[in-house]
Amino acid sequence: MKKIQLFFTILFVFSFISIYGQNDLLQSGPMLGYSTMREVLIWVQTKKEADVKVVYWHIYDKKKKHETSSVHTNKEDAFTAKLIADEVEPGNTYEYEVVINGKVVERPYPLRFKTQKLWQWREDPPNFSFATGSGAFINQKQYDRPGKPYGGDYEIFLSINDKQPDFMLWLGDNFYLREVDWNSRTGILKRFTHGRSLAELQPLLGSTHHYAIWDDHDFGPNNSDRGFWNKETTLEAFKLFWGNPSYGINGKPGTTTMFTWGDVDFFLLDNRYYRSPDRRKFGKRQILGDEQIEWLIDNLATSHAPFKIIAIGGQVLNPTPTEENYSGYPVEKTKLLKLIEQEGINGVIFLTGDVHRTEISKLERRGTYPLYDFTISPFTSGPTSFKNAPNRLRIDGTLVEKRNFAIFEVTGPRKNRNLTCTVYDKDGNKIFSYTLNENELRD
Repeated sequence: MKKIQLFFTILFVFSFISIYGQNDLLQSGPMLGYSTMREVLIWVQTKKEADVKVVYWHIYDKKKKHETSSVHTNKEDAFTAKLIADEVEPGNTYEYEVVINGKVVERPYPLRFKTQKLWQWREDPPNFSFATGSGAFINQKQYDRPGKPYGGDYEIFLSINDKQPDFMLWLGDNFYLREVDWNSRTGILKRFTHGRSLAELQPLLGSTHHYAIWDDHDFGPNNSDRGFWNKETTLEAFKLFWGNPSYGINGKPGTTTMFTWGDVDFFLLDNRYYRSPDRRKFGKRQILGDEQIEWLIDNLATSHAPFKIIAIGGQVLNPTPTEENYSGYPVEKTKLLKLIEQEGINGVIFLTGDVHRTEISKLERRGTYPLYDFTISPFTSGPTSFKNAPNRLRIDGTLVEKRNFAIFEVTGPRKNRNLTCTVYDKDGNKIFSYTLNENELRD
């Protein structure tokens, strides 16, 4: 049944390409950004200068329509627009349409968004699900390295859409800048536009809310760090193409932010903008830096969430210092983990990408609960065989060496919440599941 469903979804996308590929107004999207109880962000990219707005209505009251403010797109901003739906009520679902230059741009798939529910002091927290993963390489032959294409199996985004998650958290390498791209603003914006315009991605963008962190390939060159001379431009592109609630902390540049969905807090860290070069022989070695760590610990300490999910591009718990993971920065890693323990912070879970394989790492700690690192990768980038990859903390049966994604489900009554991670292959077939109860993550 799943294969039949996927076949018809793929057939639909090819129909989408043929029917709408020549649309002279819309380049990519619409894409849903953050969702709160009082407002929702909707992102759109046009092909040229245009006036854009969104008209939306409650699914059970189609006669009462609302409009966002109109935004004029321009070349300087890659013709992108961020539109705010602010005439909404908590816990509702809305349909919407995009209007460009006064014309409704029809989409051959549903366009819906939802506001978060006001459940506090009223009932148990709502159940919800989110998709996650990393590494989305979209081929472009004339600019790719010669030989076998590195990207593929784009139907994975159709499989994610079939699962109908409430939102999606992109774990970095969401775009792959090439040599032709990263030294110019023009190249960077063209690469982001190319990746965002993938036909198979559009249905997922239109009805699932999206949040993102970055890693080296959407920050700059491979394994890039704070020394990358053009990082201000890639940060600008990140802000233009994603709909996170904020970017950076304490007035400093970067992608760091946080959001809450239901009763779970998500902390999105920036592991590139302040990262010290790996080849420096002297000076302090850091990935996050003191200010970002203090911000994180402050917010973890004040959080009442049963699960406090920390999203960062590279692996945190793997004890072998390979593949740019945190063990190559032992002083800062020790500081972070020690602060979590000293402050008595419960419910911490790391969510990571980067390494082109999926695995769950478990770190037992004396006198307190174990820490977990869920590494989910890759979406469409080339998977690499890591059968001999050293990671003594890897949980048996969780290593996946092909293109995949994960759906996390948060379920159950207050004070007894479960977090279940199910990993699927590109066609949406289940590979394995792993469940944690919030009471397993307490002292």
